[in-house]
Amino acid sequence: MTQAAQAGAADWASNHSDEATRAELLKRLAEELLKATDELTAVPPLRDRVLDMNLNDAYQVQDLQLQAHLANGRVLAGRKVGLTSLAMQQQLGVDSPDFGFFFTDMVHNEDASIPADSFISPKVEPEFGFVLKETLTGPGVTREQAAAAIGEIYPAIEIIDSRIENWDIKLVDTVADNASCGAIAVGTTALDVNVEDLAEVSCSLVIDGETVSTGQGSAVMGDPIAPLAWLANVLGEQGVSLEAGQLILPGSFTGAVPVVANSSATADFGELGKLTINFS
Repeated sequence: MTQAAQAGAADWASNHSDEATRAELLKRLAEELLKATDELTAVPPLRDRVLDMNLNDAYQVQDLQLQAHLANGRVLAGRKVGLTSLAMQQQLGVDSPDFGFFFTDMVHNEDASIPADSFISPKVEPEFGFVLKETLTGPGVTREQAAAAIGEIYPAIEIIDSRIENWDIKLVDTVADNASCGAIAVGTTALDVNVEDLAEVSCSLVIDGETVSTGQGSAVMGDPIAPLAWLANVLGEQGVSLEAGQLILPGSFTGAVPVVANSSATADFGELGKLTINFS
């Protein structure tokens, strides 16, 4: 039996008991992912290691990691929304997005040189970066309220990474693994764009000077403001607000593309602006 299968069998067997045992298992998986994050190692998929693992379990594993990081002094910079495209939702067999968090020490700026070996298997996605000028507290946040809360809009790139072996993920795996968030890059010059025009904005993902994919804002749940309202309402049900000043990434224009050392990635918004980062 492989090491992954042994781990899965052991975890599965431990779940035929009470809720306290299940909670302890989820805590152990959170600790395993924290270690994987620190050591840049991958772990077996979680979905086969918790009996009937559901979305609540996965977000509990994610939140345990968030609380551990905060207890160690890391500062929350914002949130990301993932699985906002129909194609990605169909790929994972879901009908809604997911979300994760990132800290100030995970945020890079224009022309940053980012060590590729600080990730396990990185990929990049071009996105908007919303800086909130107002706090959003759900549930009940409307699209109009979400739009009104958006301050500056920057070009952004999310570097996604997976602590799950070989990117072998289903929804509960990626949610527990902080929605596969690795790092964030955000421009220093805001895009000159009206909030109500975001769905019509085009963005190209350029790798080493070659355009590899192009998408429109409408690829982000049909309206890039929709994920912001969704996130505010989902977090609001947990008693958590999106605070003024936080950076929110609402989802990608295109599919994710792998990157390696000595490569560059650009989110090119045409005449509106662009953001380039480099991997060393």
